[in-house]
Amino acid sequence: MAPPVHPPSSAPSLSQEVRATFHLAWPLVLAEVGWMSMGIVDTIMVGRLPNSAVAIGATGLGQSLYHSVAIFGAGLLLGLDTFVAHAFGREDIEDARHSLVNGLVIALILAPILMLTVSFWPALMQRFGISPELVEPMRPFLRAINWGTLPLLGYFAVRRYLQAVNVVRPITFALVSANIINAVGNWAFIYGHLGFRSMGITGSGWSTCIARVYMFTTLVFVLLWVESKRSLPRWGSNVRIDFGRIIALLRLGAPAATQIMLEISAFAAATALCAKLGPLPLSGHEIALSCAAFTFMVPLGISSAAAVRVGQYLGRRDPQGARRAGWSAIALGCGFMSCSGLIFVLMPTQIARLFSPDPVVIKVGATLLLVAAAFQLFDGLQTVATGALRGTGDTRTPMLANLVAYWFIGLPVGYLLCFRMGWGAVGIWIGLCVGLILIGSVLLIAWNRRLHSDNAISVTSNVS
Repeated sequence: MAPPVHPPSSAPSLSQEVRATFHLAWPLVLAEVGWMSMGIVDTIMVGRLPNSAVAIGATGLGQSLYHSVAIFGAGLLLGLDTFVAHAFGREDIEDARHSLVNGLVIALILAPILMLTVSFWPALMQRFGISPELVEPMRPFLRAINWGTLPLLGYFAVRRYLQAVNVVRPITFALVSANIINAVGNWAFIYGHLGFRSMGITGSGWSTCIARVYMFTTLVFVLLWVESKRSLPRWGSNVRIDFGRIIALLRLGAPAATQIMLEISAFAAATALCAKLGPLPLSGHEIALSCAAFTFMVPLGISSAAAVRVGQYLGRRDPQGARRAGWSAIALGCGFMSCSGLIFVLMPTQIARLFSPDPVVIKVGATLLLVAAAFQLFDGLQTVATGALRGTGDTRTPMLANLVAYWFIGLPVGYLLCFRMGWGAVGIWIGLCVGLILIGSVLLIAWNRRLHSDNAISVTSNVS
């Protein structure tokens, strides 16, 4: 029997919904910030190597190329948001467990495929015309970070389950403590401390790999502890491969993964285009990209909370609650990104100086931060709206918006401004800005229409 629709008299106010969303979101925001902090710490620490521009450029290029593949795999697991949140909303924990088990099966199958794909990146970059002084140090860095692919996918699967059942603070702990492990590992492996030999940027890759193994192990222990407290049967009946559930998860996850791949690969393509301009423009690009990606982590955490709360409300057959949850999350995300854009405008040079002592690198990075300031609001809007739509089971609209706005409009505009108009890296970033403004506007319209559609609640029966 379907759970009853919540009566309007029991509905919390919008301000109460904002507080509830914030309560769920802030640990996830800290987790996302912790995730991005690893990359920023890596960039800062390799930036102190003798050839700062090459070290930052090679590390940043390697990270962008790796994430364009690995995060696609993680995106395939985003269907867990919808499945587990809906199951938790209708108080069916056994079905939520069943989804997690099959999500882990997906992760196990994907890992070797993604690792093989990553191994081809250095050769492809050489064919693309990237300078050997960037490709050669990037090669062993990618090899090291690639060994963390399976624990990374496992971490994402367990995390999506935990947050969908409202267990979020251990996720924050895992990321914060992993950052400490990563920082110590960088210090030891990059520069040769604690008895290890100096490995340069390759050491940064191994440090990140170890941190990811730790993150996955920590969340597995949390999962076992949380589930041991439930007055439910043991996992025996849930631990089975269900190809029907795997296909259903992938049906939701594939468009979400494609959307993420389109977005990340758009920025990876921008990185590759900047690499053609040389190490100095590329290092300035990496500084601005690291800062924009760091602020992006906040609405990304809010986006996860939006997907969970919208999904839980729909699991309880309460579309009005789902609408309030979505709008409260969008308001939180846009409010933060407006503030971050203002900081980029007021302190671009000071921020860029944190990454490199080179005056030319600082100048390029500060200029690009001003462009990043222009799209902060729309980046927050599109990110949180994507999560809210995912909670309803709609993962195709964000995918199509990213495809058209980035690849048919934003990147071509950036290429023309950079290479035809001679604007350099600034031209590429203006193209990205155009794409983000379009995506944010389209997804806001899509979410608003979804509110007035009967399909928003019918998805519950489709994923149960």
